Amino acid sequence: MFGKTNMFYYGLAYVKTVTFMKEDACWIRDQVKQHTRWFEQSLPMIASENLMSPLAKEMMISDFHDRYAEGMPGKRYYQGNIYVDKVELKCLELARKIFDAGFVDVRPISGTVANIAVLFALTEPGDKIATPELASGAHISTAPFGAVGLRGLNPVHYPWDYKNWNLDIDATRKFLRKEKPKVAQFGLSVFLFPTPIKELEDALQDAGCMVWYDAAHVLGLIAGKKFQDPLREGVDIISGSTHKTFPGPNHGILVGNDLSDEVEAKLRKAAFPGVTSSHHLHAMAALAVTMAEYEIYGKKYASQVIKNAKALGSALYEMGIDVMCPHLGFTESHTLAISVANHGGGAQVAQDLERANIIVNKNMLPGDTSSVKPSGIRLGTQELTRLGMEKGEMEEVARLIYRVVVKKEDPEVVKKDVWELKKEFTKVRYCLNEGEEAYQYHELV
Repeated sequence: MFGKTNMFYYGLAYVKTVTFMKEDACWIRDQVKQHTRWFEQSLPMIASENLMSPLAKEMMISDFHDRYAEGMPGKRYYQGNIYVDKVELKCLELARKIFDAGFVDVRPISGTVANIAVLFALTEPGDKIATPELASGAHISTAPFGAVGLRGLNPVHYPWDYKNWNLDIDATRKFLRKEKPKVAQFGLSVFLFPTPIKELEDALQDAGCMVWYDAAHVLGLIAGKKFQDPLREGVDIISGSTHKTFPGPNHGILVGNDLSDEVEAKLRKAAFPGVTSSHHLHAMAALAVTMAEYEIYGKKYASQVIKNAKALGSALYEMGIDVMCPHLGFTESHTLAISVANHGGGAQVAQDLERANIIVNKNMLPGDTSSVKPSGIRLGTQELTRLGMEKGEMEEVARLIYRVVVKKEDPEVVKKDVWELKKEFTKVRYCLNEGEEAYQYHELV
């Protein structure tokens, strides 16, 4: 079909294509290595991130990554899951113990996927659902443009106590009795304080609604017995992601207690085949390892995360930075909400801090109307705590932030001092491999 000349040019083009593809692959790998080095020299303070232990991370590159499992352990649609089933059963056993729960499903592949599973299981299009507002710290999955809107639900929002960054309890009692939502959803992305669910128990019962708690941000604090215990306070179902205060893989989970057989069946069906097919077996194995480690280290870790958040909030406040809720100790979680309206606004401040290798995010505060140019930033202490930082380091972190935000020092100058602090804290703590480097990048042979 091809003459010799055509074959020559075809072969030359093939060689060039392979060369370019190899260059692309090497370039991509180099970008990942640069990112890893950057974060090794940074203060990562995004409230929705954390570091896995080396043992959990090993699971992510195991053969589990390349395999497929549909259904429940022992009832798979594929063969080849003998050891997958054993690991998943252990993961479920550990989760039931840690959360003191009768129902657990670890097949959702993220927190939002877990949320969508709950929506599919508990609601129909047109149903009314009660949620917090975005400007009050809610997650985007409950917004009209998020999962709630795509499900075709009618969201109604709780009355909010802006001073105390929580529900207005008396007004919410009246609201629930009036609105009678099909589902009352609680949970925030700026989650400073426990939700007063026990105080709303009578109103929730009068409304006749299912009670759902999105614990994505505080799952590790709940598991560590340091925040609140939703299942003992009147919550029916908890959803969550497993990579924030719970320092596992990017994955999801459903946890419940005293659910009817019908509701459990709906949740299982929603998880599979509703929102997942195979459920990322490598992440499930990493989650199982994290569960096993958290049973040992969880209480100590969760306690230190909260202590560090309070210490950081206090230090920033004493420097004149407008940290929310000083009268309540700033926070009872890993998160701080800070107004930087007088320092350039959330978007500008987050960019300036990034240039200094302090990684935070802009965030809406009550009264904001734009998520693109909000007045606030959000900080989290869970990752710095995972690296072994304590109160003294939080005071130093506060000084570094102050220099960028208030004094407007050149971020490139501050960056050098960020690395001086951080280079003593690059090893993972609160895990079985304590002391191993958090930012290893294994060279390929």
